[in-house]
Amino acid sequence: MSDNNDMINLYSKRILAAAANIPFTTPLTEFDGTAMRRSPLCGSNLRVWVKMEDTRISAFGQDVKACALGQAAASIFANAVVGLTADEITKGRDQMFAMLTQDGDVPDTPFDELEVLLPARAYKNRHASIMLCFEATLDAIQDADTKKRAPKGA
Repeated sequence: MSDNNDMINLYSKRILAAAANIPFTTPLTEFDGTAMRRSPLCGSNLRVWVKMEDTRISAFGQDVKACALGQAAASIFANAVVGLTADEITKGRDQMFAMLTQDGDVPDTPFDELEVLLPARAYKNRHASIMLCFEATLDAIQDADTKKRAPKGA
């Protein structure tokens, strides 16, 4: 980060407010799938638990150990994720990645509040931390699907 203004923009009040108010931080005791992802660059990690109803997330829990940007992303993501399908999350993930890496547009609703992370475009070493919430949740949905398809008693 080259100067104080860059730091101020990167850790804006909105980012810090989101990072300080992360919802669904209690692990689910009854869940269909779980997964953990880690950012190799900064060491941020995120574990999620999902309960599924058909193909939609009906309950969500997360344990976030990340930088302020990863925490803010996890916070905003969690406020939107209940009720979504893997396809909707995949679309949001792809749009978020494009926003960060290809000057793409802000993700569509329900992930449009991730616009607050636009200043992070310039900080490639933080992109993986920001993407953890999408990746871990998709992995947890896959875990739930795998368990559902496993033969009973196996």
